[in-house]
Amino acid sequence: MTCSGDFNGHLLDGVQKLHFIGIGGSGMYPLVQILTSKGYTITGSDVSESSITASERALGVTVYIGHDPAQIEGADMVVYSAAIHEDNPELSAARVHGLPCVERSVLLGYVSRLYRASVCVAGTHGKTTVTSMITTMLELAGRDPAAVIGGKLPLIGGYGKAGSGQNIVVEACEFAGTFLKLTPSIAILLNIDNDHLDYYGTMGKLMMAFQTFALMATSMVVANADDPNTLAVVNSIDRDVRTFGIRDGDYTAVNIQEYKPGFFEFDVQEWGSFFTHIRLGVPGRHNIYNALAMCACVRQLDLEPSDAAAAAEHFTGAARRFEIRGEVNGATVVDDYGHHPTELEATLKTARSLGYKRVWAVHQPFTYSRTKLLMEDFVRVLSLADHVVLTPIMGSREVDDGTVRSEDLAAKIPGAVTVGSLEEAADYMRAHAQPGDLILTMGCGNINRVADMLVGK
Repeated sequence: MTCSGDFNGHLLDGVQKLHFIGIGGSGMYPLVQILTSKGYTITGSDVSESSITASERALGVTVYIGHDPAQIEGADMVVYSAAIHEDNPELSAARVHGLPCVERSVLLGYVSRLYRASVCVAGTHGKTTVTSMITTMLELAGRDPAAVIGGKLPLIGGYGKAGSGQNIVVEACEFAGTFLKLTPSIAILLNIDNDHLDYYGTMGKLMMAFQTFALMATSMVVANADDPNTLAVVNSIDRDVRTFGIRDGDYTAVNIQEYKPGFFEFDVQEWGSFFTHIRLGVPGRHNIYNALAMCACVRQLDLEPSDAAAAAEHFTGAARRFEIRGEVNGATVVDDYGHHPTELEATLKTARSLGYKRVWAVHQPFTYSRTKLLMEDFVRVLSLADHVVLTPIMGSREVDDGTVRSEDLAAKIPGAVTVGSLEEAADYMRAHAQPGDLILTMGCGNINRVADMLVGK
């Protein structure tokens, strides 16, 4: 049997042992942590060893490398990630034997309800950063929250944690409607941009999904007042809404200034009165919005404005979010997860503000549909770099129909070059990087391996 997306409060009734297919995924790891802490027996499989599988073994989890039907023996339920194909031998065997099989997001929806109050962070851009900031705020305030984050947060040593407190902070992804399996106490809408249209088809349907998500909030919605699409969604719902923004909102940033190149500080106003002073520990003007989203949650979480200020200064970034990796040839290497034009633009503008001699964008386009649909936007934002190096498109879940190539993108960007592999990208940068340069490896696939190669990791 398979489980539908509707919430089932009895999902784990009679379940003691769960087997995770794709257990090494960053989205699986926090679920393993939480369920292990609650006494469940966990086994799982993946295609290769990783730091995550090592951490899971340290929890007492049995992790198999490779997929084999025999590995599901004794399981009461099988959990699989969206990346697992229907013909996976373990998943096929589980269905043949009549075992309950649930997709990761369904289990996440169930697990999130094990905590009294959940903060679910949605939006096309900034989810990982805001989820990390709010987790940092609760952690520093002694609340010991649970967390499910799309990037590694150094403060908690991973992609999430079980937590003994009453709160869980969840990165709520809109892809394939997975965030609609959550029931947020606080639903945060950071922005709504033209992404995942291969799934939704139109911006109207994407906005409708965000509206449904907002309506699922049981206590409050936090929304970006400076984003027209977000504002259109929350203006039509009957929920308690708190807004934030630089231009407008219940929580606004005033007296904005750089305290060092690329790093901002500002005063936060709450309904026109002083709330707190924020000094960001991460670079980029876009992080002003991320910090304001965090501030808008403070009262509802029974925290103090000073807790938000402490978190903003302490938080120095999540893994793969403008993460400084090291140096090569005297050039600084930074890795960033950005893969949508809006994200690339924010990253490149931040990079240009930091005073480096030259900015290199080493980009791995992600999915053929996105590259084709947003081609001109990619051309515009990648042109902000001094030099652009493009690797082959990572198709991920999509089949290559041969209609778009990285070469098509490179042909529209003056001076851009293409390489045939990640290894060739690293070789090219070793041959061309100079002292004082900034090298940005950008994309949500495995482009971070180029950064690893360059800094010798």
